[in-house]
Amino acid sequence: MKIKVCGMKYPENIKELNKLPIDYMGMIFYPKSPRYIDNQEWQAEANIHSSNIKRVGVFVNSTEAYIVEMIDKYKLDLIQLHGNESPDFCAELNEFIPIIKAFSISESSDFEQTKAYEGLRGYFLFDTKTPQYGGSGKKFDWAILDAYDGDTPFFLSGGISAEDVEPIKAIKHPRLYGVDLNSKFETEPGLKDIQLLDQFIKQLRNE
Repeated sequence: MKIKVCGMKYPENIKELNKLPIDYMGMIFYPKSPRYIDNQEWQAEANIHSSNIKRVGVFVNSTEAYIVEMIDKYKLDLIQLHGNESPDFCAELNEFIPIIKAFSISESSDFEQTKAYEGLRGYFLFDTKTPQYGGSGKKFDWAILDAYDGDTPFFLSGGISAEDVEPIKAIKHPRLYGVDLNSKFETEPGLKDIQLLDQFIKQLRNE
């Protein structure tokens, strides 16, 4: 089970996170998010980047030029597209970087939209459908994951908390690749509780 911690914002907090056995770290490049990377306070220091943790940049309906600029500036390993990006737009970017394409889910029929994106180099991410683009801290009914019959592995997202270890372990979907952790592991937007994350990861991985 892969672990992605999203919404990282502060360099010192990122340095602490790098000590945990996670696989992906997400940074949000969406100005309307409270976890938006503020270029004024962020320093793209190479020394806060762990080679064992892949950097993911999260974008919402951004231009290709802006995404490419941020890939270079922040040394991103993957990009997560969390808006209404078309399959063609994703395919164009996918030529030089893996993509996590996010989908808003509330009922089983919502998985139909994923079919047009099959074949991308990367992963899907299933988040709770809200008026905003993610970040609601709410779950959808995980039982409907059984309706997803695609080939692309997926991250489970949306309101996952420290109390969800056993429900996650109970999911037997063959394409479940990892979990995406964010607001339920924070003391404030963008500032993660490292000890709480550490406990959750150990329990999830039976360590």
